[in-house]
Amino acid sequence: MNDRPTSTSTRGPCSPEELRTLFLFEKLPDDRLEELCREGHIEIFQPGPVFTEGDPATCFYVLIEGSLVMSRRVGSDDVDVNSTSQRGVYSGAWRAYIGDRQPQVYVNSLRVTTRSRFFVLDAQVFARVMREWFPMAVHLLEGLFFGIQSSNQAVAQRERLLALGALSAGLTHELNNPAAAAVRATSSLRERVAGMRQKLKMIAGGKYDRETMTTLITFQQDAVERLAKAPALSPLEASDREDSLADWLEDHDIAGGWDLAATFVAGGIDVDWLNHLADTAPGGALEGAVRWLNYTIETELLMNEIDESTTRISNLVTSAKQYSQMDRAAYRSVDIHELLDSTIVMLGRKIGDHVSVVKDYDRSLPPISAYAAELNQVWTNLIDNAASAMDGSGTLTVRTARVDDQVVVEIADTGPGIPAGIIDRIFEPFFTTKPVGEGTGLGLDISWRIVVNKHHGDLKVTSEPGNTRFVVTLPFAQDTAALPELATAPVPTAAPTP
Repeated sequence: MNDRPTSTSTRGPCSPEELRTLFLFEKLPDDRLEELCREGHIEIFQPGPVFTEGDPATCFYVLIEGSLVMSRRVGSDDVDVNSTSQRGVYSGAWRAYIGDRQPQVYVNSLRVTTRSRFFVLDAQVFARVMREWFPMAVHLLEGLFFGIQSSNQAVAQRERLLALGALSAGLTHELNNPAAAAVRATSSLRERVAGMRQKLKMIAGGKYDRETMTTLITFQQDAVERLAKAPALSPLEASDREDSLADWLEDHDIAGGWDLAATFVAGGIDVDWLNHLADTAPGGALEGAVRWLNYTIETELLMNEIDESTTRISNLVTSAKQYSQMDRAAYRSVDIHELLDSTIVMLGRKIGDHVSVVKDYDRSLPPISAYAAELNQVWTNLIDNAASAMDGSGTLTVRTARVDDQVVVEIADTGPGIPAGIIDRIFEPFFTTKPVGEGTGLGLDISWRIVVNKHHGDLKVTSEPGNTRFVVTLPFAQDTAALPELATAPVPTAAPTP
């Protein structure tokens, strides 16, 4: 028991008759009560700590008299979860009967607030006693414990697969659009290049001297430059310019003016520019020059479309890699905004075109130490729930800020809100308001475990109609040796153990 915090304690005599007054032992025969007294002992603690969460669980404690308080570590704070003076309540190494199949550590901290007396049994003795005296009960408890654990793991895996399926469908859709656009643009580009070669052949066969050809090439270069600087026009402005250019082309006996006008407007070409071209090109070759320059602009527009499409694909792949944390260490220093942005991209289709996404980021935030892939699972659950709540329209706000030595991430939606009658239950395992088949009820439970258990942070929610906010608080730096593995089964409740 040398792992316990320093505390003033003394040992006292153990009485089988006194043990019989505790509800755990009241049905035991005399010989077993005597054996408990031989194997265990009475320990008296003055106000102060008895054991600390995370330390090796070496002893099983039963309160005989006094007052105790149990607490759990949440972020940098110890949160009291139970306070009692009830005789017979127990805590400590009560899972020792499971053996090394489960980490044997204290799942909470215990302190006494008054002089308190405990019956104390070594963890190994407690495990032996349980197995020898209650073999059937131990098998039932083991089956229950590991059955719940396996069930939760299976459902949690199903939750992840459902999320992955939705993300894969969304990503496939997002990738398909720019990929299809690039394919179409490439096919059109091939046709335009072939047409431009033909026009160049016709121009070269005309009565163009070297000076005129040089001038036309200068016009071609200028057209490319104008395209790069072309202003964004409203539909009305574009229509007016197309009318003016179409009239000019018709006045100069160039067929198909309406089709050419749309391309020229997109390229930033105006009537003054065409007048300058007409003054330079010989009359009989004006139409050939106009069409050749039209092919030039179309080619540039198609190459821009291909560039935009392939860039979009590249960005999506980068976001997917960032989201999945491929080729990254599990625990590392991360930019919280990169994680949020990649999740928003991955959930773009689920969020929808009619939901306005507002990013209110504090860009001065330093990196945090975290399990990045699992934080992305938290953002996925929270953003997916927000999108579902808004049902296709509303405002999704993702906000980051610094509060003392912690980063705060807030995800808010303008949906109808969470009813007051269920808001206290939303973090419970298997509780869901979604229709059957659309949710497992583990998303928020898993998120809470990732944030609180694994990152020593906090996850809270406030809600009213039109304003639901999930607030995640994370420390900037953590002691990696103190970070627990993510639990997959709920902690069984046994008074007063939470």
